Amino acid sequence: MLKLNRRAMIALAAAATAAMTPALAQDAATAPGPGDFSLGSPDAKVKLVEYASFTCPHCANFHETVFDKLKTDYIDTGKVYFTLREVYFDRYGLWAALVARCGGEMKYFGIHDMLFAKQKEWAASEDPMLVVENLKTIGRAAGLEDAAMDVCLNDSANAEALIKQFQTNFEADGVEGTPTLFVNGTKYSNMAYEDLKAILDAELAK
Repeated sequence: MLKLNRRAMIALAAAATAAMTPALAQDAATAPGPGDFSLGSPDAKVKLVEYASFTCPHCANFHETVFDKLKTDYIDTGKVYFTLREVYFDRYGLWAALVARCGGEMKYFGIHDMLFAKQKEWAASEDPMLVVENLKTIGRAAGLEDAAMDVCLNDSANAEALIKQFQTNFEADGVEGTPTLFVNGTKYSNMAYEDLKAILDAELAK
């Protein structure tokens, strides 16, 4: 689990908005704002919230080893309502979130999957502009156009709103690292699929 240094986190995330590519004409209607994205039935007996960063290796491992099984066995079957809450360790993670959100609800989780699956590729460079281009490559694979992604990446007001949402959420929920899971309001650290399965089954049996 990656630990959060709260002061450093807020400073890094705030600085990220100043390091974006040069501002373009902005169209707020094409740059989805704050709020969380969810999968499954809102009426599911079990609500699972994951706090994750797109640049967190432990989150990528959770996605690789746990999330697909979770989705197949519990989310797609209507047993679990899953919500992702983004955490921003750095500007790369914020930019990744902006690209993921750029496609709206219909494309978000498809881009989410690619960001975690290809994390070592797109986030490896120390050159911010190369990282932006890597993120755009993922966005294009999901059907996003460059013009739309430019708008989303340069919407500093939206980025600041996301940072505020992130700060409010992790302070309210006492999050200290990623991934952090909440199952029907109870907080858990990162775990293997079988351990999570046991917790979910116990909740479903109540």
